Amino acid sequence: MDPISERLRARHPQRIDLSLDRMKALCAALGDPQHRLPPVIHVAGTNGKGSTVALIRAIAEAAGLSVHAYTSPHLVRFNERIRLAGRLIEDEALSAVLDRIETAASDCGGEATVFESTTAAAFLAMSETPADLAIIEVGLGGVLDATNVIERPLLSVITPVDYDHAEFLGTDLAMIASEKAGVLKAGAPAVIGRQREEAMKAIERRATDVRARLTVLGVDFDAWAERGGLAFQTADLFMDLPAPALAGAHQIDNAAVAVAAALELDLPEAAIAEGLKDVRWPARLQRITAGPYGEAARAADAELWLDGGHNPHAGRALAAFLADRQARAPRPLALICGTLANKDQGGFFEALKDTGATVFTVGFDGAAAEPGALAAVARGHGLGATPAGSVSDALDMALRFGAGRVAICGSLYLAGEVLGASRETWPT
Repeated sequence: MDPISERLRARHPQRIDLSLDRMKALCAALGDPQHRLPPVIHVAGTNGKGSTVALIRAIAEAAGLSVHAYTSPHLVRFNERIRLAGRLIEDEALSAVLDRIETAASDCGGEATVFESTTAAAFLAMSETPADLAIIEVGLGGVLDATNVIERPLLSVITPVDYDHAEFLGTDLAMIASEKAGVLKAGAPAVIGRQREEAMKAIERRATDVRARLTVLGVDFDAWAERGGLAFQTADLFMDLPAPALAGAHQIDNAAVAVAAALELDLPEAAIAEGLKDVRWPARLQRITAGPYGEAARAADAELWLDGGHNPHAGRALAAFLADRQARAPRPLALICGTLANKDQGGFFEALKDTGATVFTVGFDGAAAEPGALAAVARGHGLGATPAGSVSDALDMALRFGAGRVAICGSLYLAGEVLGASRETWPT
């Protein structure tokens, strides 16, 4: 664990407590930095938030804008969560701003959670660093998420809404969508990713209540893969763009949402094209070729992929990606999987059951599912599964058994440990 994460765990409650009262009091004690940010794009949703943030940021930076970004969770270093004018916040600056957060929390008599403290730290650092744009990713939900003290974003974005964090958001998709739609604000336009019908109805109800103009994927604009690129179309515009640099067919929709957001910002087509080509977002179907794991795979002439998706929707995206790779070049397939104990493991493996993969289950630092129990869940969904002591052990077993294509998957925390094993692969 990096030193900043250790500090936060030691000094702040680890609980998730959806409420805005503590966050509002903390921000007030800091002089309300959330009101002094550059124009904000506020991004909510269940899947694709991080990729969409990365895509919008890449396009905006290609247009010459200076961009802040706040995302979560981090993979290797806590600094990844706060990007100031294009650069990860430095250790010294992050430590100093956290000192100020702790003093303010003490002064207002509150005990802020880790996420509230880090969100306030991001707002404070961003308010004191010049930039043209700030892209803020919701942590969990929307209405009561700590980021939702932002009162008037320039633009709201909602990526696909699906089931996740059931212990906090429940299992009613319409209610989940209503919670996510809390980022919609009066007078601020919003770009909406492709949604199931019940989720879209809930989003539309919130938009009507606050009089937010919606631009919806599949209704007001659309995009599809064509001749190795991305075709994007509205009622009066067609663009022939490069495919996004992020792997997976699901990134077409994420890219479409980012392009629609860029058009709301009046960014030029040339910048949109450049941003799609240049975007980077680690642990989202990332090809691993460096570090101990990448070197072991290369020595065995095997592909190694890393994906942090951890719910059924993400499992379906991974399955589609692997099916496409297998159709192009069939190879024995293995999954190295670790999940948090509170995730929908059955739904995740159900999405992957038709891949024909051999599964090796692993644990990781934190509240991970026990590998033996996780393997039993995988077997219950028709997958051959064996628990392993570590990622290294699992990869060694997979390669010895002849796997030519291996995907490490199931958790961003597991992905972070994989990337953390070699500085060459660290996010920058």
